[in-house]
Amino acid sequence: MKNLPQLLTLPGNGVYTVNTGKEKKAKLLEAYYGTKNVEKAQKKWLKTFEKLDIAKPWIIGIPSDNGGGIQRGANWGPLMLRQEILACSQDFSDLGDVRVIPHLLHDKYLNAETIKLCQKALYGKVNKLPVSPLSVAEKALTEIYKKNPEAHILGLGGDHSTSYPLVKTWLQSRKKIKEAALFHFDAHTDLLDRRLGIDICFGTWTHKILEDLASPDHVLQIGIRSSGKDKKHWKKALGVEQLWANEVNKWGVDKTYKKIFAHYKNLGIKEIYISFDIDALDEKFASATGTPEKEGLFPTDCAALIRLLGQDFKITGADLMEVAPFVWPEGVPARDQQSSLTVAGDMARVLLEVLHT
Repeated sequence: MKNLPQLLTLPGNGVYTVNTGKEKKAKLLEAYYGTKNVEKAQKKWLKTFEKLDIAKPWIIGIPSDNGGGIQRGANWGPLMLRQEILACSQDFSDLGDVRVIPHLLHDKYLNAETIKLCQKALYGKVNKLPVSPLSVAEKALTEIYKKNPEAHILGLGGDHSTSYPLVKTWLQSRKKIKEAALFHFDAHTDLLDRRLGIDICFGTWTHKILEDLASPDHVLQIGIRSSGKDKKHWKKALGVEQLWANEVNKWGVDKTYKKIFAHYKNLGIKEIYISFDIDALDEKFASATGTPEKEGLFPTDCAALIRLLGQDFKITGADLMEVAPFVWPEGVPARDQQSSLTVAGDMARVLLEVLHT
């Protein structure tokens, strides 16, 4: 546990800024700790780690978008989402942000000299701690689950590569991994084995997670509509189950959920992790993201499906990814851009809600 205050930092402080953006960090600190003073907030934040055995949901931010590449900006998601969540709920505890060097992704892509230099920059000395966002997150989450294997964590990203350490450590912490499954909202499959030679990024992380699941059909993807291959291909090639957006919108909530329930029940699933890429929603609801897509899901339908899952299964881990508050697609009015962030905040609160049950 002594490593956590080094691996993590204050909520909102993980996003790298020099001068521009500092006022947004200060505003969040004041909302959490009643002060804009970093030193005073730090003292209150450190007490968080003394309460890791408490059952309420925990939030952790991974403000990294270096695993994306189409359109950056999701590194601001964790900070701005917290503002939305706090507006309606404070029934959670916040572990803070993973410390991020924004040029890095995972330590396995770095040479020894770079790691040493980055360790000195992050920690003030060369040590054995990781330096890249995904590696730091995996180390921190492993420590957290060792302290409290039953911790229910909501991860805030970040591009979707940041789900990799969240889901991996969640699976490793489950005693009965054969009964654990991933429910994945997304417009895209994220099932490539590599993208431009990289095996852990926003387009590959789900494929990488298959290694840790008891069976590939423990992944059920919903909202897919932008893929170079059809669902038959992904089922035959990898064994992953999918419900595409056009099917869900045609069937409605009740029929869709019956299919979801039957799938997981037949597999004997008891625990579920929900990963929610905001672009699973139609672009009119979620324009503030790197890859908005038309003909997507409706927020009310997604919220209903999540709540139904929470009634029938244990939801013990979740994340919300790819919210890019300052990405401004062409032709989107200001009111719709703000509405997009509000919708994302609503989805985060629904995920917190089911993590309570």
